Amino acid sequence: MQSTATVLVYSDNAGTREQVRLATGRRPAADVPAVEFIECATLPAVLQHLDKGGIDVCVLDGEAVPAGGMGVCRQIKDEVFRCPPVLVLMGRPQDAWLATWSRADAAVTLPVDPVEFAGALAGLLRGGRAAA
Repeated sequence: MQSTATVLVYSDNAGTREQVRLATGRRPAADVPAVEFIECATLPAVLQHLDKGGIDVCVLDGEAVPAGGMGVCRQIKDEVFRCPPVLVLMGRPQDAWLATWSRADAAVTLPVDPVEFAGALAGLLRGGRAAA
């Protein structure tokens, strides 16, 4: 098992990024590596970090403005070679169809529920596909 996993967190809201960090803790599950975060508040920053490589999972805020996480997810799935798995944060459960459209590998609702979020993130870090 690798020593750390790099998780990119995209949200224009610092509070949402904090919810993700707190829900994850040092590691989301005992059988996955410890997590290091890269936080981005803008789409150009997300694309820059993905171009550099080394990202294991992306967490994208579907409620971010001006570029929502679901649109960003669809864009990076089309444009980034070997795009890492993506977990999308949805504003409401009824938006699950949008998460499917965006080709997200997993989706959870806001506000972040620590147990649900950690389970989804751990599943992606294990290389599995978490339920959307």
